[in-house]
Order: sequence, then C-alpha cells, then structure tokens
Amino acid sequence: MKKVLSNKYFLLGTRVLIGLVFIISGIIKISNPHDFVDAVTNFKMLPPETVNLFVIIIPWIEFSSGLLFLFNIYSKETGTILIGLLIMFSIAVAVAFLRSITFTCGCFGDIFPQEIGLLKIVENLILIGLIANILINTPQNTLENK
Repeated sequence: MKKVLSNKYFLLGTRVLIGLVFIISGIIKISNPHDFVDAVTNFKMLPPETVNLFVIIIPWIEFSSGLLFLFNIYSKETGTILIGLLIMFSIAVAVAFLRSITFTCGCFGDIFPQEIGLLKIVENLILIGLIANILINTPQNTLENK
C-alpha cells in the first residue's frame, strides 16, 4: 500500500483532482455569491454581520490555494490551508448534522448539490488524508527554494 501511496503518478493524479476540486468550488462560489450566502446562513454558526466577509474571502482562498496546490507551488503551505478549510467545513457539517438541520452544503453551489451529513464528513476526511499523503510523499518544489 505504501508503494501505491508514494507512486509519483498517484500523487500527481490526486494533486490534480484536489486542486481542481478547490478551484472549481471557489469559482462557483465567486460567480454566485448569493447562493453561497444562503448556504453559509443555513449553517447558523456565524453572526449575521460576518457572513458577507466570510462569503467574500473563503472562495478566493479555495481558488488560489487550489491553483497553487495544483501546480505544486508552496505545496506544504497550501496543503495545510486546504486541510484547515476541510477541517473547518467538516466541523460545520457535523454541528449542523447533530442539530438535525438538513440542507445542501453549498460546496459546489447548485451545480452539484450535496446534502450535509455523514457522507460529506467522510468525503472531507478522505480529502484530508489524500492531501496529507501528498505532503508526506512529495519532495518540495524547486520554485519554493529559489
């Protein structure tokens, strides 16, 4: 299994997949902030006066981190940011799930609606594991050392 997880093609494939997931998710949220406001509000975790700031900042962090991660630029830093986002999203989903609130998470807007719940948490944990695997098994990019 270790041989598969450290295979350069597996690492490249997962890097491309994860980078694209965050790039696409960010673009969808940037292009339709009203839907993202609704999704964030549904979680009932942020004070109303902070929702707009959250909706403006988070998609750009997703987009830029996904882009940098895709091209293996500052991958340790961007991978850490992506893991942090996934942990934050997972906590929000878990809290909403435990409160028995049901709605779509807003991860990909209306293009790919996903209900919050255990499946979403498991998906996030898998992404966290894949990112951690990339960070552990990929040497630093030479762009970072110049």
